[in-house]
Amino acid sequence: MMNFNGQENDEERVLGRLRQPGDAEEKALRPVTFEEYSGQTKVKTNLKIFIDAAKKRGEALDHVLLYGPPGLGKTTLAGIIASEMGVAMHITTGPSIEKAGDLAALLTNLNENEVLFIDEIHRLNKSVEEVLYPAMEDYCLDLMIGKGPAARSVRLDLPHFTLVGATTRAGMLSAPLRDRFGMIHRLELYETEDLMDILKRDAALLGIAINEEGLRNIASRSRGTPRIAIRLLKRMRDFASYLEKDTIDKEVSDFGLKALDIDELGLDNIDRRLLVSIADIFKGGPVGLETLAACTGEDPVTIEDVYEPFLLQNGFLHKTPRGRMLTLRAFEHLGMNPPPSFVAGMKNNETVPPRYENISIEDWQNSNQDSEDGENG
Repeated sequence: MMNFNGQENDEERVLGRLRQPGDAEEKALRPVTFEEYSGQTKVKTNLKIFIDAAKKRGEALDHVLLYGPPGLGKTTLAGIIASEMGVAMHITTGPSIEKAGDLAALLTNLNENEVLFIDEIHRLNKSVEEVLYPAMEDYCLDLMIGKGPAARSVRLDLPHFTLVGATTRAGMLSAPLRDRFGMIHRLELYETEDLMDILKRDAALLGIAINEEGLRNIASRSRGTPRIAIRLLKRMRDFASYLEKDTIDKEVSDFGLKALDIDELGLDNIDRRLLVSIADIFKGGPVGLETLAACTGEDPVTIEDVYEPFLLQNGFLHKTPRGRMLTLRAFEHLGMNPPPSFVAGMKNNETVPPRYENISIEDWQNSNQDSEDGENG
């Protein structure tokens, strides 16, 4: 699907974190034990301790909330929790539970200690959320039956169960709901080495031959996200077939990633278009979100929720009260010289953009002036 400017939406970007139709094999690749699960060491260690303790007591695990960017393995981790507990997992999503009766049907069908996984839990209907409170706390449901004078309240006892909620927006959860989770874990972006371990395991399951250089090349450009890494692995398989190669090596991965417009830092053409617009049209900024959206043809919400986080995390962009501004690192990566007004503005504010603190404005100006004098001489 294209936006009004003829550009691909995030749902179809190779580097998009949201699930796409081509990710159908993802379920078959999911690990089912902690030993098979790479990365998220702290979360994994704590969960193993809590699960072992719950099993020794013969009790249901306390409710778990997992949050973080899309594609980091929240659903996978929920499945591992159920597998390690030796119980079944029932899966649903927040928007699909429209009324209290839907939730009651789900909860009354659970067996003792089983896991109920609710994805996008921040999108639960408010009336449904209210019914969920006593279910989480007291393992019972309070339902109203009938209408008018004949209406009466009925309390249903529920088996002890574990609710695992997953969300990309923990801040949108109401405080009463968030407080009822006994364990709250944030999933972080993965290190390159962890992504290489994931790719190596998945390549073996998919029957894809790939060497160490190919693994590292793909992992380092996957934005710390397993879903993107697996998607790139499958695309590199196609490029290897096109090049008539049996193994995905550095040559194949370089060719494929260049064809997909993914550079060595994991930026694609949309990321670069945003940065170039700020650098070229607005001289490095600041620029407001609505203005940037109008110039690039992208939706403001898409820019803020999809493109900006990666650029902010990697020091290409930073936010000020006056709008978005590029950093020196962004200009360097684009191969562009910052305009004098941009450097002067930074010097007056006595600020150095995040992730570029190793060089002062004065040193940068002096080195730049020396190189200009050398060229003129």
